[in-house]
Amino acid sequence: MTEAEPNRIAYAKALAELGEVNLRIVVLDADVSKSTNTFRFESRFPNRFFNVGVAEQNMICIAAGLATTGWIPFANTFAVFASMRACEQVRTSVAYPHLNVKIVGVNAGVEIAGDGVTHQAVEDLAIMRSLPNMMVLSPSDPVTTRRATAAIAEYDGPVYMRLGRQASNVIHPEGVEFKLGKMIRMRDGDDVTLLATGNMVEQSLKAAEELARRGISARVLDCHTVKPIDRKEILLAARETAGIVTAEDHNIVGGLGSAVCEILAEECPATVKRVGLRDIFARSGRDYRQLLSLYQIDASEIGRKAEEVLSQRPCLAQNKR
Repeated sequence: MTEAEPNRIAYAKALAELGEVNLRIVVLDADVSKSTNTFRFESRFPNRFFNVGVAEQNMICIAAGLATTGWIPFANTFAVFASMRACEQVRTSVAYPHLNVKIVGVNAGVEIAGDGVTHQAVEDLAIMRSLPNMMVLSPSDPVTTRRATAAIAEYDGPVYMRLGRQASNVIHPEGVEFKLGKMIRMRDGDDVTLLATGNMVEQSLKAAEELARRGISARVLDCHTVKPIDRKEILLAARETAGIVTAEDHNIVGGLGSAVCEILAEECPATVKRVGLRDIFARSGRDYRQLLSLYQIDASEIGRKAEEVLSQRPCLAQNKR
């Protein structure tokens, strides 16, 4: 893994490049273009960039209007404002009429660190995936972020894409196969499955390496598309390994872990341990890595949960008899 730029910067660069070849792409921002990095698009295509000011609800309505006339609008702001302040407009003006609007929320999760609880979007996955017609993405590194940006520009329909704030390591090769709704199997394993999204994919790879040193074979899945989720990979993991550990920089209620449990409850009951905020708000912190450790959203906790899954294997086998 090599040190790279934040996903939000990789996204903005990819968006500006797409603007060269797809003249229907327009970009809206709620006065945070330095954080979203959409100033890159503005500098190249000023006539296709609209700063609406601190008016996220209005931004979504404008994006919806642009979509009805054939444009492909990308609406950008902090994840917490996109999913909460503008939720009614997203639901009624974008999701309900199934308009081709791409909503990109940056600085998601406790990863935003010092901005504190008001800006730590830890409910956005739950909110957005509950909306009918809405596709929900959370890419893990700059490579998948660029691939996701290109893919959602081609997809006809509403999309919410969640991006973090901090610099990400490149964990995928440039030629990685990327398909909306299809997980990427990053590591094979027969004992336990680590299923993660966003910045927790790298943490899961670290956990898998440590588990391997202890003789435990962990499968690692990158769930870049939280909705529609890859049911096939989830069911394979449930049938081929002792259980699943989900990991997300988000509340465990309503996010990735909940999505996995919903599928397994209906189709293939299995042991699932969820890593994420335990239905609490997080405090502000100078170093986001300390927050991940404090709230047990890191490689160490993922590994511990994997061992819990394995410790319950005899009980699970007895229940299945």
